[in-house]
Amino acid sequence: MDRWKGRVALVTGASAGIGAVIAKELVQSGMIVVGCARNVEKIKKSAAEYQSAGSTGVLVPFKCDLTNEDEILSMFAAIKAQHKGVDVCINNAGLGHPDSLLDGKTSGWRNMLDVNVLALSICTREAYKSMKERNVDDGHIIHISSMAAHVIVPNTDLHFYTATKFTVKALAEALRQELREVGSHIRVTCISPALVMSEFRTRLHSGDKDKAAAAYSFRALDAIDVANAVTYALSAPPHVQIGDVQMRGVEEF
Repeated sequence: MDRWKGRVALVTGASAGIGAVIAKELVQSGMIVVGCARNVEKIKKSAAEYQSAGSTGVLVPFKCDLTNEDEILSMFAAIKAQHKGVDVCINNAGLGHPDSLLDGKTSGWRNMLDVNVLALSICTREAYKSMKERNVDDGHIIHISSMAAHVIVPNTDLHFYTATKFTVKALAEALRQELREVGSHIRVTCISPALVMSEFRTRLHSGDKDKAAAAYSFRALDAIDVANAVTYALSAPPHVQIGDVQMRGVEEF
């Protein structure tokens, strides 16, 4: 990770869960990490803690609603003005609603598409533009996907969410192909964890305590496990592309 010291990473959804831990690991590796979320109070608190602890990197909180393209574009403009641009883009933000295909709410479907697919694509596009205009040819774009991108489980609460993650998997491979076509050495990695001990499932089943409790009936992954996969991909030599990482807890079916 030494070659990333002093360089700029964007982590979306950095206020909690996987995103917060990824941001922490990158700060401790000496990077300037822009952590964005709709609510940045937790990020501000973490930033102060890292500074007090003497971390070699720095966490920069940025308030951004990823369902609003204008806010995303404003965020990238601010990063350009303050830090020259983005060298690493980690599309971590994602959400799920228990809206089935037969009777789900359109608002839930649209929200999942806006965050899981469109925001990811907009951030990817803007990160590439940032790298290209500065002749950064060794940047890295990482999508935090899900094992739901690889298998359709018989759970109606997850079917539309699964469709968005299949899309993320396709977008990662398509991005790799487009970068290769233009002769770029920017790398692309798609990390697909199964169940992680985070707020995702409790939020998904916020209206059903039994389902929320059942979600953690076995030893799931920890957020640090996913963060370690991120640093593993970033740490690979520039000529090595870690394309697709699948990971699940040993006890998970």
